[in-house]
Amino acid sequence: MDIVILAVVIAVVVIGALSGLIVGTRRRRQLPPAPPAPPDITAPPAEPHVGDEAETPRDEERRTIEEVDLPDGSTVVVEEPPTVEAPPIEIPEPTAGRLVRLRARLSRSQNALGKGLLTLLSREHLDDDTWEEIEDTLLTADVGVRPTQELVERLRERVKVLGTRTPDELRALLRDELLQLVGTDMDRTVHTEPETSKPGIVMVVGVNGTGKTTTTGKLARVLVADGRSVVLGAADTFRAAAADQLQTWGERVGAHTVRGPEAGDPASVAFDAVKEGKEIGADVVLIDTAGRLHTKTGLMDELGKVKRVVEKHAPLDEVLLVLDATTGQNGLIQARVFAEVVDITGIVLTKLDGTAKGGIVIAVQRELGVPVKLVGLGEGADDLAPFEPEAFVDALIGD
Repeated sequence: MDIVILAVVIAVVVIGALSGLIVGTRRRRQLPPAPPAPPDITAPPAEPHVGDEAETPRDEERRTIEEVDLPDGSTVVVEEPPTVEAPPIEIPEPTAGRLVRLRARLSRSQNALGKGLLTLLSREHLDDDTWEEIEDTLLTADVGVRPTQELVERLRERVKVLGTRTPDELRALLRDELLQLVGTDMDRTVHTEPETSKPGIVMVVGVNGTGKTTTTGKLARVLVADGRSVVLGAADTFRAAAADQLQTWGERVGAHTVRGPEAGDPASVAFDAVKEGKEIGADVVLIDTAGRLHTKTGLMDELGKVKRVVEKHAPLDEVLLVLDATTGQNGLIQARVFAEVVDITGIVLTKLDGTAKGGIVIAVQRELGVPVKLVGLGEGADDLAPFEPEAFVDALIGD
């Protein structure tokens, strides 16, 4: 019995010793390292470290690429972007005597009328057939029926009284009669100087294809040549290139252009142009309207609206109708319709060179009762000239 108890005691002691060894071993074993803390996303990223030197921040100023020598000793040159220079302002030709300077160009295309009449009047016997030929010559030149009849009647009376006729006498006779038809007592000044306050306001109207926008740009050159400051109103908003074209004309002579969105309200653009002209103290505001067809009633009504809106600022000083001289009697139809919508104060005849017929000057003045004030005699920038009756008739009948 004692031996059994002793064996149990020894077994308990041995088990306890083994348990202590196991616990001690576990206590001496190292725990795994704690996981790293998540990075602070709000803190700026640390600069990369390269070797031991990177541990010490440098206080030196950083050099630009131009200051760093490349391996081959060359330097990098950084080119500056090229500066865009504004186009130089052009100085237009003086307008005084411009039609005289262009007389040769005018006479080349026009003097068929004058030469034809002089040839017929130089016949020894002027019978009825000859006078009919004279009438046909005048009608073919677009002089018009009534002016032609008046001219022929006066010529018959004067030739009958004159009797024997020398070439010089015939030329002087024809010159006097043509001058009377063209008119020397009409006011052909483009009025741009209102009596009350600046600016003068000029509205340019006409159908498609007459060269209306180009004429507006050339008129700006005429005014600048006479020492006037100009604001251009691009109220032709229905033709995409019209505003760009007008602005280009203005930039060439230093005129400011007011424009609006494509297909915008033309009356609004015209109103803004006059307003800006007043604010900057410009001498003249030129308003280029849409080249509307005279058969479109709605468009013509809109033209009347532009005129009414502009007159809320100030009365119009001029309403210039641009006509293509080559259209002949069709131009008279256009003129009538425009005269019903706006009060035309003057006519600009374009394309009077080339195949144009000079008689349209007489016919359109008789039709509207307003003078031709400007004529276009070519495609050059300064080929728009104030109309001078004497120079025009001299070009018609030649030297």
